Amino acid sequence: MILTASLLAGLAFAWLLIGVIEKIRLGITLPQAILYVPLKLAWRVGDRRMALARDASAPVIYIVTHRSRIDPALMLSLLPHDTLHILDEKSAASTWLEPWRELARTIAFNAEHVFVSRRLVRVLKGRGRLAVYMPEAVEPDVKSFRLYRAVTRIAMQAEARIVPIFVGGANALPFALNPAKGLRRRWFPRLSISVLEAKTVDELVALNGDGSASTSNAVFDRLAEARLAAADLDRGLFLAMRDAADRVGPSHPIVEDVVSGALSYRRLFTSARVLGSRFEKATAPGEAVGVLLPNTNGLVLSLLGLWSAGRVAAMVNYTAGPASVTAAVRTAVIRKVVSSRAFIEKADLGDIVKAIEAGGAEFLWLEDLRAGVGTLEKLSAALLWRRPLQRQDAGKPAVILFTSGSEGSPKAVVLSHRSLLANAMQAEARISISPADALLNVLPAFHSFGLTGGTILPLVTGVKLFLYPSPLHYKLIPEIARKVKPTIMFGTDTFLANYARTAGEGDFSSLRFVVAGAEAVKPETRKVWRERFGAEIIEGFGLTEAAPVVAVNTAIHGRDGTVGRLLPGMRMRLEPVEGIAEGGRLWLAGPNMMMGYMSGDRPGELQPLTDGWHDTGDIVSVDRDGFLTIRGRARRFAKIAGEMVSLGAVEMLVQALWPEERHAVVSVPDKRRGERIVLVTTARSADPEELRKFGKAHGAAELMVPGDIVKVDEIPVLGSGKTDYVAARGLAISRLGLGEAA
Repeated sequence: MILTASLLAGLAFAWLLIGVIEKIRLGITLPQAILYVPLKLAWRVGDRRMALARDASAPVIYIVTHRSRIDPALMLSLLPHDTLHILDEKSAASTWLEPWRELARTIAFNAEHVFVSRRLVRVLKGRGRLAVYMPEAVEPDVKSFRLYRAVTRIAMQAEARIVPIFVGGANALPFALNPAKGLRRRWFPRLSISVLEAKTVDELVALNGDGSASTSNAVFDRLAEARLAAADLDRGLFLAMRDAADRVGPSHPIVEDVVSGALSYRRLFTSARVLGSRFEKATAPGEAVGVLLPNTNGLVLSLLGLWSAGRVAAMVNYTAGPASVTAAVRTAVIRKVVSSRAFIEKADLGDIVKAIEAGGAEFLWLEDLRAGVGTLEKLSAALLWRRPLQRQDAGKPAVILFTSGSEGSPKAVVLSHRSLLANAMQAEARISISPADALLNVLPAFHSFGLTGGTILPLVTGVKLFLYPSPLHYKLIPEIARKVKPTIMFGTDTFLANYARTAGEGDFSSLRFVVAGAEAVKPETRKVWRERFGAEIIEGFGLTEAAPVVAVNTAIHGRDGTVGRLLPGMRMRLEPVEGIAEGGRLWLAGPNMMMGYMSGDRPGELQPLTDGWHDTGDIVSVDRDGFLTIRGRARRFAKIAGEMVSLGAVEMLVQALWPEERHAVVSVPDKRRGERIVLVTTARSADPEELRKFGKAHGAAELMVPGDIVKVDEIPVLGSGKTDYVAARGLAISRLGLGEAA
């Protein structure tokens, strides 16, 4: 009895002592600290950022993303004791939460009736503090979004600042409110509290570049930024993927191709460790190693092995042609290239092999690297699969990509682990995905969209990935989709339109949505996918330099004709362009932006961004809700008789007249007007007079209507699916006999 009493007294003293330490460390009251101790110990709560919330001067509204039943207990323990907590009805009546409710004032509210705003405004104007628990929803429906409008209205009337709070890891708890499907439930996951600086609604609106975003959208975006901040971007890609394995389970099937079958996380990491050890022996730390592989399990294994070994994956675009490949190898100083003899033979890439060797690189053949792997090595890799071969540094380069060259010479873009992981997490904070999803990726990994969205995103979120080696198999891909039953698919308008032409009615019936980028989605493509397959195409916008996603629509918050809203954590500014009244030249900054370029005249030398800002060369406009509309590339404008004409707008006009055909609009030199517009088209019946009449009927200025039409069998397309405007312009110049005038 005495021993039991002594133990209990010792526990009580230890509890009190820890409570006193927490009181001093966190600046909270002793009762708050005493009740916080069991939460801190059970879930090893990362609470360093809570100082930002406590130090925010009143009036202030703390907006907590309500993910689990313990969120109110955490906030009642850690927020200033004079905060008024507005709880949902279940939390307000919960018996176990009663001790924590005694720490501060609480009131219950019914989400159906939003808020009694006058009372809350009075509280705030009296230098008060509010804690509002917002239902978690990456894509809130109209009903849920009323809460954002209500909170925004209260904040503006009271001139209060807003502090977003997000509890990372809470969705893995058994008592999570909206547990992610397919995620393992764990009683004691580590929790990390993300808090952002206090800002007024006007300051939040100002963060959106030109201040065009609505106030409620600005508040919603700020909460999405808090979600992004909860992601540990300093982990690097290897560790982030390993963390995903821990969340969904090492035996979770994660990647599959048409030849090798499915691999679990454990098998993936085990095999990648074996490959990585081979890469260590053949290359130097930090060296750029070329990757010349199609969408297969071998590609993912090679990437993971290179990152584990501390090497940089330089993605070789084998569709770019021998000259471009040789230039890429020299620009990035690639000395070794990982590839497969079977792939080279099947794809008939002998000329690309010669081009790589002409650039000074040697091949590391997967067939040779896999040969001779002994039992002991396999066993060691199986035991140590969770450990990378080299220390991981998220600030170091992870990937080198080469821009498409659709409008000029390709450039080498250097992306760090942090920027690639940030972009994947930005997408997750905007689009609803879970480990219960399956993603079909047909886009090549040498294209940034196919790499980040189609490969990295599923691997760091636990979404099962099915890889298909070529997007050009228009008849086979619908059949694959019928068998695989993906819920998500990535593509470009060109590819999606062709799949729709060959697909049967049920081939894409499993899809929740399709993410489209790289080129504008035509209304006809969107309509076909909606009506035939019941799949919504959500259009986005990106560029290789941004790793690549910049903005995206969502299935619920989308606006046709736009590319969506800026991703969380990104900043933009629009610079005026002479001759263009609507919109401006887009500059971007954010955690996903590239480290810099490498150029042919300075091989291997990183040329970093100036002040973190990148000139995209895109002309965009932004509406009041923050939706971006691409008006065209700066290079995709023609100056005709002193007037700026968007070639993209002309292309859309032509597409509306002949929707079943493919078109490319380019500009060529003109002695009288400076430039003139030429239409390159597959429409054999295309008639200049018919186009002129159509343009006039639709309000197009006479300058916009192409006077020359060049008819071709196929529009030149890059391996990424984009129109090759350099080749299209060359065709136009050749056919029109302009010769050296270009």
